[in-house]
Amino acid sequence: MSARIVIVGAGLHGCSAAVLLSAQGHRVTVIDKDYAGRHASGVNAGGVRRLGRHPAEIPLAMAAWERWQRMADVVGDDCDFRPVGQIKVAENGDDLEVLAERERQVRSLGFDHEYLITRNELRKRVPALSPHCPGGLACDGDGYANPYRTVTAWRRQAQRQGASFFEGVAVTDLEAHGNGWKVRAGPHRFSADIVINCAGAWAGTLCQWLGEPVPLAAEAPMLMITERVKPFLGPVIGATSRPLSFKQFENGTVLIGGGVRGEVDSHRQVAETCLGGLADNADTVLSLFPFMHEARIVRTWAGIEAVMPDQIPVLGPSSTSESVIHAFGFSAHGFQLSPITGEIVADLAMGREPHFPIQPFSITRFKGYRSSG
Repeated sequence: MSARIVIVGAGLHGCSAAVLLSAQGHRVTVIDKDYAGRHASGVNAGGVRRLGRHPAEIPLAMAAWERWQRMADVVGDDCDFRPVGQIKVAENGDDLEVLAERERQVRSLGFDHEYLITRNELRKRVPALSPHCPGGLACDGDGYANPYRTVTAWRRQAQRQGASFFEGVAVTDLEAHGNGWKVRAGPHRFSADIVINCAGAWAGTLCQWLGEPVPLAAEAPMLMITERVKPFLGPVIGATSRPLSFKQFENGTVLIGGGVRGEVDSHRQVAETCLGGLADNADTVLSLFPFMHEARIVRTWAGIEAVMPDQIPVLGPSSTSESVIHAFGFSAHGFQLSPITGEIVADLAMGREPHFPIQPFSITRFKGYRSSG
């Protein structure tokens, strides 16, 4: 029997849920106050990463990685996925010990996708890297994809399957009605058997309405991109003790990010870059790749991400209503997980036990939190 499902938020997690649910014949409506992928999903660094995941996320990341291998079969587009590998670089002996401990931790959990590489191996893989780096932690098969192309592919697949999208209208009211909900968004009124909260940095408002407030912070990860330079880099490079995500695209441009934060203008609901943070990010790049001092930055930007205090998402059923499901707060690393979160949300919506452990992501971990807003 088909259900009426309203998904709040047309980011990647909302679109993924829409694809999985519409494929099962449910009547899916996706509502977004802006447009699909506007604030986080379409403007991030595009990392497809298992490397360095929180232990609770590793099973999800491993399953999601498998889905990325056949993305063209899932949504009709490979989303520019490039499995070039990722390496977290040690800049000194202390960093190297941190990475060694991480390798031990991952193996103790039964996984072997992350492994230490020596100075010589690091030089072989990244010859342009400064020679002072004593080693790194590698994950083969990780890589990157094109964020906006990815969210667009998921959205179009959902639409092909019959999902409806209403953009440019904010949800202003959520009212329990019988066993379901009445949802108000601009001039529109929707009836829903199930509501799915994928509202990103604005998900806390819905939680407040539901009587389960969460300590969500809206943060603005910044990115910058250079002019085209000659090819010098294959894998995506991260640093161990300071923020960095560094990659060269096939057209020669270089993307620099890694989580340095800008400012969120809550009133205008936009993110603004901060030159000081960008300069710190540039300094990290120059210490690892000194020749980059000649490269010109051609564009900078920031997205708006929902960040939780423990840096892992809220993913699971509401604690106050069995007909509401949460999927938000991915804390600036949800891009890679999106194919699997859609599957988890679809299972929960249909009353099935998900195939993956999601208890660590329960909203009940914030029970007792009182919003000051």
